[in-house]
Amino acid sequence: MKKSLQIGGVFVGLIVGAGFTSGQEIMQFFTSFGFIGIAGAFFATFAFSFLGMILAQLGSQLQTTSHKDVIYYMGGRSIGLILDLFITICLFSVAVVMFAGSGAMFHQMFGISPAIGSIVMVCLTIGTLLLNVQNIMQIIAMLTPYLMTVIFIILMYSLWTMDLSLLEANQLAQMQQPANSNWFISALLYVSYNIVIGAAMLIVMGGTVKDRKVAGLGGILGGLMLGTLILLINIALFVKIDVVAGVDMPTLALAMQIHPFVGTLVAIALLGMMYSTAVGMFYTFTVRFITPTHPLFKPALIFVGTVGFAASFIGFSNLVGKVYASMGYLGFGLIMIVVFTWWKKRRL
Repeated sequence: MKKSLQIGGVFVGLIVGAGFTSGQEIMQFFTSFGFIGIAGAFFATFAFSFLGMILAQLGSQLQTTSHKDVIYYMGGRSIGLILDLFITICLFSVAVVMFAGSGAMFHQMFGISPAIGSIVMVCLTIGTLLLNVQNIMQIIAMLTPYLMTVIFIILMYSLWTMDLSLLEANQLAQMQQPANSNWFISALLYVSYNIVIGAAMLIVMGGTVKDRKVAGLGGILGGLMLGTLILLINIALFVKIDVVAGVDMPTLALAMQIHPFVGTLVAIALLGMMYSTAVGMFYTFTVRFITPTHPLFKPALIFVGTVGFAASFIGFSNLVGKVYASMGYLGFGLIMIVVFTWWKKRRL
């Protein structure tokens, strides 16, 4: 059970990066649809649990140290190559979003130039990647309980101080810019691009466990925890939509309303989640090309980090709304292959 919880915690830690924890993703993919966005959150919970279970079990079955083995196992040589390239590009793109998110958080919280926040995150990420994968997993997993506690506090405050009626909140929410015009497609897109983000590390984590049931339970627990966080943040943003509309970091804005100290706690949570996601993405991206023991591993980290820092200047909100949605559409192919692999194995 301990190992399953660790896998679930890492799964959450990888996905709840800058966009998720800040509330920006939840706003665009769920809250902007008003009441029906809650149904989207429940669908996302089921999908995350189901897909997480399959991917973790495949990693355990093949005892792999890279996502490449499982991807080629599911898709064969041709489709596997396409998915491999797609996932690898996405890993880098998400790390860039984390750098941009760090810059946005530093600017909103402390009035500091976004470039400084991005540089801090790049340095922390590169420094952590000198550790081994087990240490990385432990670091990421430890952040999840802290995040859930802070988000729960924000939810309680939001409900207690709600000034709008539910109908007024619903009308204001639907005036926000959604990631897609349809609530179900939006929820599916959200699951799709996040599975692309989490698939590589989830497969690697599954490969550290020999028992497929333990690995699969970890994927399920991770999905349930993700779903809980989606619901909590969605409800908090919905009932305080008059406060958070148009803000880059909605959860941070709510936290600052409670007390500056709570705002600091959320800022720490934001940085922690950005950090955990950036570390997971950069690790799986880099080891796809160079093993950690190779002499060029450290120079490669510095080079990739520099390129990612430069790309982060595109802007946090722009990256969340455009890059993630595009990844979601392309990730439909990965979901279809994962489900097909599961169905094929059940019929054998």
